[in-house]
Amino acid sequence: MRTVRVAGAEFDVRDEGEGDPVLLVAGGGASGRVWDLHQVPALRAAGFRVLTFDRRPLGNPPTAPDPHAAAVELLDVLAELDLPRCRAVGVSSGAEVVQELLLARPGLVTGAVLMAARGRGDLSGRAMADAERELAAAGTRLPPRYAAWQRAVLNLSPATWRREDELLDWLDLFEAAERAGTAPVPVPADGEPADRLAALGRVAVPVLVLGFEHDLIVPPWLCREVAAALPAARYAEIADCGHYGYLERPAEVNGALLDFLTGAP
Repeated sequence: MRTVRVAGAEFDVRDEGEGDPVLLVAGGGASGRVWDLHQVPALRAAGFRVLTFDRRPLGNPPTAPDPHAAAVELLDVLAELDLPRCRAVGVSSGAEVVQELLLARPGLVTGAVLMAARGRGDLSGRAMADAERELAAAGTRLPPRYAAWQRAVLNLSPATWRREDELLDWLDLFEAAERAGTAPVPVPADGEPADRLAALGRVAVPVLVLGFEHDLIVPPWLCREVAAALPAARYAEIADCGHYGYLERPAEVNGALLDFLTGAP
């Protein structure tokens, strides 16, 4: 592991394997370790060098940086690592960061996978962000068991809820993370997310956009909009999964991921 300090944050970067580099960008509040269970082993077995990271803000209370600011930080990190070109994979807000990398530094990212990606704000997203800001301002902390249930409702698919043994494992995992304080949800930044769909028309590199069939946080139609805006993109949808599709359906997600990355330049 290597620690890289940039303005406002420190990044603990894990650099594993040999071969062409692939940068994995997790969603807001998730540790870079979230990729270790499924995606990192699959990518390493396929001959890729894999970079994951955790960001630790310096000084101010933690807030979620907007995608552009997060991309600027990542550009400084990649420069410090002397990484002139890479492929990139992002999920949820991490996918928005990858979109900003594609726009800010053409040629840096030679191929990208955007999972649960949105290119604009929507009413559902605004309502959720407003609710999370209000909850944070009130200083309210949900009881761990309730917070675990809510997280499962928002992020898992009906298919997983029907498999009760599997669902129990998820609920136990979420509750343990809540009790340990390892599942913080960053307070969303104020303001409406920028509409980036027109700007994405400038991206020339190959992109795979993956939507998750039962995603309540970033519904598939928002992902399809991103794919339609990108000149060299294709869209695929993973069935029977929610916002955590890359963890719920890792075999299907990894298959799509590797098929794309092994063909990208």
